[in-house]
Amino acid sequence: MSRQVQIEAPHTLARLQVLLGEPVQWNRRGIRHGLVVLTESPDNLADFPGKSLLLSVMKRSGMKPEKLRSAALAAPLDGVLLSWIWVNPADARFRVQSALCQALKGLVVERPDHLALSLHGAGAREVAAQVLYVAWLNGVALPDRRKNPSSGVGVLHLHGAPLNDVRFRVAGEVAKANTLARHLTLLPPNELTPGTYRQYLKDLSRRQPWRYHEYTTSRLRQMGAGAFMAVAQGSPKEDAAIVHLQYRGPKARRRVALVGKGICFDTGGHNLKPARYMYGMHEDMNGSAVALGILSAVSALELPVVLDVWLALAQNHISPLAYKQNDVVTALDGTTIEIVHTDAEGRMVLADTLTLASRQRPDLILDFATLTGSMHTALGSRQSGIFASDERLEGLARGVGQVTGERVVPFPLAEDYDAALESRVADVKQCTPDGDADHILAARFLRRFTGQCSWVHMDLSASRNEGGLGAVGSDVTGFGVHWGVGFVDSWLKNGLQ
Repeated sequence: MSRQVQIEAPHTLARLQVLLGEPVQWNRRGIRHGLVVLTESPDNLADFPGKSLLLSVMKRSGMKPEKLRSAALAAPLDGVLLSWIWVNPADARFRVQSALCQALKGLVVERPDHLALSLHGAGAREVAAQVLYVAWLNGVALPDRRKNPSSGVGVLHLHGAPLNDVRFRVAGEVAKANTLARHLTLLPPNELTPGTYRQYLKDLSRRQPWRYHEYTTSRLRQMGAGAFMAVAQGSPKEDAAIVHLQYRGPKARRRVALVGKGICFDTGGHNLKPARYMYGMHEDMNGSAVALGILSAVSALELPVVLDVWLALAQNHISPLAYKQNDVVTALDGTTIEIVHTDAEGRMVLADTLTLASRQRPDLILDFATLTGSMHTALGSRQSGIFASDERLEGLARGVGQVTGERVVPFPLAEDYDAALESRVADVKQCTPDGDADHILAARFLRRFTGQCSWVHMDLSASRNEGGLGAVGSDVTGFGVHWGVGFVDSWLKNGLQ
């Protein structure tokens, strides 16, 4: 009998305590770790924790104050490990977040239960929410199956910021949402299967203002969802499904659909991946985790929108029943698809999921997927690529990327690329054998299943970056959550069609 796996909830964020007045002696409060954030040159500030020590260390090492803007300096003082960093609120968000994350790494690695955050200079209030966001993201404990698992920061002690700031709440909810996405993505594949994922989503929906509905494999087969089933049929256990979650915000007049790729493990199918590329393929469900994270934050912040979230949950296995090259399958909308490569399974499960999403005629569809290796080849893992159905959405996507620190690069969606997907035996090829421009061809393929809806597709090449990225210090970044929340909010405020 197989063991019943229960997916645990992500660890909660550190509790926030805002300190008023002058900084107290931290060691008397049991605080042994402190981050000192300067928004001006240390020479220009009258006083801050460890100023004399900092200036002394800098003088001995010949370090100029400007160096603090790119590299933190840490040293012990009276039993407290201090880390100093100088950030300019006017700098690009990505640069500010990267500097704060780097400054925190040497502190959180020691697993402090209490962490002090002390802000100084004219721009202290302006950067306070960013400091909290980065501290919350990096102070949380992620899934760890070692005998002595990592523990997270318990309390953040904030000094030099307003007692109440609406931006603190936003930062906290987005940090929770990003943590949720990273938590699920990091779970091992024997714990996060399509079946356990579905049960987790059911349980989570009962605690949230969400409606839950699922399309099981038996129902999808009856409906004619041949693209999704082509991938799902290779799994020995029929636990694959398309899950639909819905949130209705107060006074909502606009409707947005989020679609996420949720391949809980990807072997590549009959076109089996080499071992070096199969390792880590439990993270191929990251797009679904990002979509779920966005839903979590949007509902917590009560944005005025109807949000439909469609998660394509399956595994891509190799078996006698698995789909194979030269198969021709019929998608939910009647499109016939010639199979060229079984490792291009993401676009297959998304095709039918996008069809379901578009049938509700949303004002906008956003989809998230770790979809193509060619996007990683094009950009590396420090930014993600996007495709948009019109230039206004493309411009908004780029702007939101700058504001959130999750940078995106637009790619062309030109119709003439369709020539590469022409098939002699079906309506369309799934991909091409050589893989040239596959990130663009995949987007052109997906566009066929979005109807007339406005649409943005994110190919998550930045879902994992060794050493972290921007605000996030873990290799798995949760990229797309902050961007997605910001995009939905900005789209609503701008009234785009």
